[in-house]
Amino acid sequence: MKNLLVPLDQLARFDEIVDVRTPLEFAEDHIPGAINAPVLSNEERVIVGTMYKQVSPFEATRVGAAMVARNIAAHLETTFAERARNWRPLIYCWRGGKRSGSMTTWFNLIGWQARQLDGGYKAYRGSVVAALASLPEQFEYVVLTGHTGSGKTRLLQALRAAGAQVLDLEALACHRGSLLGALPDQRQPAQKGFDTALIGVLSGFDVRRPVFVEAESRRIGTITLPQALFERLHRGACVEVDTTHDDRITFLLQDYSHLFDDPASFKHQLERLIGLHSREQVKQWQQLIDAGSTAATHDANDADNAAARAELFGELIERHYDPAYQRSSRQHFKRLGEALHFSFRPNAADSVGQATALLAKLAATEGKALGDARQSPEVVVEAATGASATSASSAAGSTSGAVSRSVAVKPE
Repeated sequence: MKNLLVPLDQLARFDEIVDVRTPLEFAEDHIPGAINAPVLSNEERVIVGTMYKQVSPFEATRVGAAMVARNIAAHLETTFAERARNWRPLIYCWRGGKRSGSMTTWFNLIGWQARQLDGGYKAYRGSVVAALASLPEQFEYVVLTGHTGSGKTRLLQALRAAGAQVLDLEALACHRGSLLGALPDQRQPAQKGFDTALIGVLSGFDVRRPVFVEAESRRIGTITLPQALFERLHRGACVEVDTTHDDRITFLLQDYSHLFDDPASFKHQLERLIGLHSREQVKQWQQLIDAGSTAATHDANDADNAAARAELFGELIERHYDPAYQRSSRQHFKRLGEALHFSFRPNAADSVGQATALLAKLAATEGKALGDARQSPEVVVEAATGASATSASSAAGSTSGAVSRSVAVKPE
């Protein structure tokens, strides 16, 4: 079997990557682009594992081999029934053992040039962990800071639409990052799955261009940011996003309206604030949830609901979120004191236009910092968005004439 083993760096040689682990293992994380063709189901793996410990390795192997054989036969009749004679699959399991070895052997007996990943998923995971420690350090980051409700995520999306290089950590984590940040009807990925997705995004970035990212704490829901990225973000240049109080409440009423669909769950989440706030304060907020969730049958009730919701979010940002922001951001982001301030209207229809204006403002500031009076804002915006001819040629593999620069962000 040794002549059928290939290392991780040869993934691109194969037509398809086949993960033969259980559906649960595959759902937690897998090599990007792989398909799942399990040789043991979730339940079968438990049976074999229990038998291995409680009966004997021999009996577990005998019973497991029969299960694997049946499952491979089923895949040959379904999943792989239409594969061509010259198909070249790469097969892996947890650590390159019997599960992937069995399918690789059978596929070669059939006539396909199948190979087995040396070290299996464990080797791939090791490469991800190594990349998490080094890859984030290669980029210069522009961190969007600002109070809850200022629309930082919306601005980040607009920056992407304007052509900037964007890392949306909350989208990767499927969570908005705050106490109430869980997305409706959407589960967060496993930590390993998040790590794989993060490396995939970072690997596609151009190191010569800045990466725009939203300020986050170490944890986004159940997801933990890798230490190297977390520390690098705290050393990044900052843009302080300023939004009016009324716009913040309007924005929160839009983005968090789903919370009122399940008032009991909403009130339970606020109970976690007891200790930071008095029971009486939290109870008052819970009463506003009830008032904002009452089924409206008349226009007057609609107005009462809206007023209660607005009052609740106003209370939360003034008494909880704003003080928390002042404590954490001033402590962690080293360059926040020299941040460029940018007024943003998150509820306006011209968010992409506003993002373009921010890029121009950064460009003008950078031009002053470099002392280059001849460099126009438009040229620097093109460098930040990748719209210039130099960036286009770089994407195609040409690096001639490229200049590596960081974005210098200074106060107004």
